[in-house]
Amino acid sequence: MRCVTPHDDLTLDRPGWIVSVSGLLLALLLAGMTMLPVPYAIQRPGPTVDTLGERNGEPIVSVPADLRYGVGSGELRLTTVRVAGGPDDPVNAFEVIEGWVRADTAVVPREDAFSEGEDAEQISDFQQAQMAASQTNAAAAALQELGREVPMVLRVAETIPGAGAEGLFEPDDVLTDIALEGSGEVVELVDFRDLTDFMRTVPPGARIEVGYLRSGEEGAAVLVTSPRPEGDDRPGSVLGVYVSADVSLPVQVDFDLDNIGGPSAGAMFALAVVDVMTPGDLTGGEVIAGTGTMSVDGYVGAIGGVEQKMFGAVRDGAQWFLAPAGNCDEVVGNVPAGLTVVRIEDLSQAVDAVTAIAEGSTTGLPSCG
Repeated sequence: MRCVTPHDDLTLDRPGWIVSVSGLLLALLLAGMTMLPVPYAIQRPGPTVDTLGERNGEPIVSVPADLRYGVGSGELRLTTVRVAGGPDDPVNAFEVIEGWVRADTAVVPREDAFSEGEDAEQISDFQQAQMAASQTNAAAAALQELGREVPMVLRVAETIPGAGAEGLFEPDDVLTDIALEGSGEVVELVDFRDLTDFMRTVPPGARIEVGYLRSGEEGAAVLVTSPRPEGDDRPGSVLGVYVSADVSLPVQVDFDLDNIGGPSAGAMFALAVVDVMTPGDLTGGEVIAGTGTMSVDGYVGAIGGVEQKMFGAVRDGAQWFLAPAGNCDEVVGNVPAGLTVVRIEDLSQAVDAVTAIAEGSTTGLPSCG
């Protein structure tokens, strides 16, 4: 047994004390650094919403009572992405590190998710405007899918630089008719589908004649059509003009959902309108989620965050997911277990897919694989 004398030193020697304190300070410093804001944004699965469901006792998608049918027990869930890292919601290094290791989370540079100089209110206003436009487009596309005529006025928003239409049109010109030069067969542009159906039959480099109204005066322009942009695999060509449609819906369609922004719910809104205005149960009791923008002519466009949306769909009970064809590169290799993805290009194909899922005849449904 060792005896302790007054000369024995039971304390740490000076070098050991310095190392211990330095280590503690370093640990505190590193811990503090992880809590500092970093220039990244984090994308996580957001909430999903059954567009056939109710909010505060009222249908999310409503039409006049005499046109509404029962929707059954199935669900058509729109999916969302929750994005952190904006002007009023910075993220720290710890959250970024966690995001890098989670399969359902994406970490991107802040400038890829948010426009420089925009504050949170501007971002919210823009997203709400996109949501309102997507709802109008969804209603118009669904009503046309159901065989109803949807009057609209096609206006030139702007011409695409370098396209054959550049310099020939002015903003607010109203497009009235279109024809292949010299064919003698004129197509009246009553709605957006008249224009898109025509352009699908015309190859790039063809000469076409377009009639228009400018401040009430009739005019005509002859131009050469342009190739479709990269990623748009539809046949035909494009006019080289961004067109907006002033839509007059023949049926009042209301959407009661004001806490979600952006345009990506269009496809699921359109499917819901088709379901509530169609006899029978379109979903067959299945829980089907999806995403995609919707144009007034029924075309489904690509969106952001499809990986996170698939994870959100599985989390909320979906076994099927409708994905825009333009997102297939991001879908392949990233599908969560328990989810089957169906590729869709337009509303008609989406309706066919939901019908096939409801009937259990899913062999041959288009996939991203």
